Amino acid sequence: MSTIAERMAAAGAGAAIELRGVTRLFGALAALTDITLSVRPGERRAVLGSNGAGKTTLLNCVTGDFPPTSGTVRFFGEDVTILPPHERIRRGLRRTYQISLLFQRLTVRENVYLACRGVSRGRFSFLRTRAGEAIMQSVADLIALVHLENVADRLVGELAHGQQRQLEIALALAGAPRFILFDEPAAGLSPTERGDLVAILTALPSHIGYIIIEHDMDVALRVVESVTMMHNGRIFKEGAPAEIETDPEVQRLYLGGGHG
Repeated sequence: MSTIAERMAAAGAGAAIELRGVTRLFGALAALTDITLSVRPGERRAVLGSNGAGKTTLLNCVTGDFPPTSGTVRFFGEDVTILPPHERIRRGLRRTYQISLLFQRLTVRENVYLACRGVSRGRFSFLRTRAGEAIMQSVADLIALVHLENVADRLVGELAHGQQRQLEIALALAGAPRFILFDEPAAGLSPTERGDLVAILTALPSHIGYIIIEHDMDVALRVVESVTMMHNGRIFKEGAPAEIETDPEVQRLYLGGGHG
């Protein structure tokens, strides 16, 4: 397990995501307290913890939805602490949310097209996109990557919940992101759908790193190489999935004494 001193030493050494001393207050309530965290380019990291541990607030500080009260956030070496969310998106940061933000009355293909168009240089053009343009190939590639080819022309509102979560991943992948934040992508999925999610996350291009926050330990520990455990707004422990899974304190606090 890494110590606070080791995390401080590692932070900033070629990090994709780097937080130093990040605290987030909501009035007198400290949702995050002195968080120091470093995630390498291409690294897959799980951030786990019980409800109220500070996981989603941590993502909000990274994306700029709720900037930190104090401390700094860096993205590939650039200080983005005070940048608005859209500027972080322009720099290659993406995020999915617990609550779906899809266009329910458009098709899968139309949703993916809008996501690709929104991060393209020609996003303000009034010219109609032609079938042979590169963006349409990107749309088709993303739909295939998340296993939605068979429903590409279905309205999103007609899709199963698991398929909508898969579509959200496709939208996050639009425009060649450098790093993605996944906010509980397995929430509400059936066992079969969770298996599909694991397959999709495992097959993502190796250069795209991500942080996943998740209640489903079985999903999270299968798709990452490192784990950060949070408790009461602080980093509690860090380590490899096998270390976290077998740690007695983790089992006592989060797994009810055991985990198969």
